[in-house]
Amino acid sequence: MPSQPVSIQRVILIVLDGVGIGALPDAASYGDSAANTLLHIAQAEGGLTLPNLQRLGLGNILHLPGIPPAAPAAAHYGRMQSCAAGKDSTTGHWEICGVTQLQPFATFPQGFPAEIIAAFQEQTGLEPLGNIAASGTDVLRLYGEEHLRSGRPIIYTSVDSVLQIAAHEEIIAPERLYEICQITRKILDPFRIARVIARPFIGTAADNFKRTRRRQDFSMPPTSLTVLDDLTAHQLTVHAVGKISDLFAGQGISKSVSTRNNQEGMEQTVAALKKVERGLIFTNLIDFDMEFGHRLDVAGFARALERFDAALASLLTALSPVDLLMITADHGCDPTTAGSDHSREYVPLLVWQPGMTMGRDLGTRATLADIAATIAAIFSLPLRNGTPLTLK
Repeated sequence: MPSQPVSIQRVILIVLDGVGIGALPDAASYGDSAANTLLHIAQAEGGLTLPNLQRLGLGNILHLPGIPPAAPAAAHYGRMQSCAAGKDSTTGHWEICGVTQLQPFATFPQGFPAEIIAAFQEQTGLEPLGNIAASGTDVLRLYGEEHLRSGRPIIYTSVDSVLQIAAHEEIIAPERLYEICQITRKILDPFRIARVIARPFIGTAADNFKRTRRRQDFSMPPTSLTVLDDLTAHQLTVHAVGKISDLFAGQGISKSVSTRNNQEGMEQTVAALKKVERGLIFTNLIDFDMEFGHRLDVAGFARALERFDAALASLLTALSPVDLLMITADHGCDPTTAGSDHSREYVPLLVWQPGMTMGRDLGTRATLADIAATIAAIFSLPLRNGTPLTLK
């Protein structure tokens, strides 16, 4: 195993959800041969202003309007390709942590089959509304009033491998909704559906129904051990920020903090530096994907990148010489291409330690699992998958 800097005590790993950097060689089979999330946003906006990411070396990975290559880049830089089947957040995060899915999760763009709905009715005693693929706002507009009258929960899906259950908090209390989701999770395990999501909402149709912060995810657990399991088994902390714990069904997580948006995600990442002495701070920033990529909001995506770059300055200042920062993504979500699905793309990789002033080109990594391998090498853990980065 290649030697790594022994001084590293903490790894801060930030996943920019949906921030891809160019179509993978097999992207055509996913309908994504034209995708390039970062490049297309930069082109559409006439350039991006991301001074901190530019200094680290984002423009050295791919020349982007407004983000020229740094000479030299302060961080090590490169790109990674997924060798897993699929292009969803669960698949990407699992591969980052060393588990490669060779069979994609199941999706149901035409709604769930009769056997799933029948099992749901039998085991919950509830007849659902909906069973369509649609956005959460559309589902509430279509079925919200009928749900209030009948008390029937609303089932829907999306382009992801997910079954979502929406219910008004005054009709089905969130705690009961979570119980329903736990029952549903067990029903779905043989079907390889990645997540069941509880979607509580409030309000009326007149004032537009609003989803609340009581969302809860019930995920399929990883199919084998991850680097998170190895960290916690060796009494090292895994501090999850954002939806990380949901994506791993809580497996291998020491502490989890939920967040409402990217801003809270960055604030909680900085706050975690005061709580974690040795181990991993693992953050997912969801806004790029959820708020802007899926909604085809190019300008909003660009502003979110700029806000992240500004928040990154505070994190860089807060890090100490024993910290290693890794910034990457899990897949693309190009808002300029047809459809609102994720896109099958390379993801950027920036690796920086305080005191570094000259990084080098890490090239194109064959798997996202190289991150797991690097973390394993740093903490002398089992090497399950991937190749460690040489950080010296």
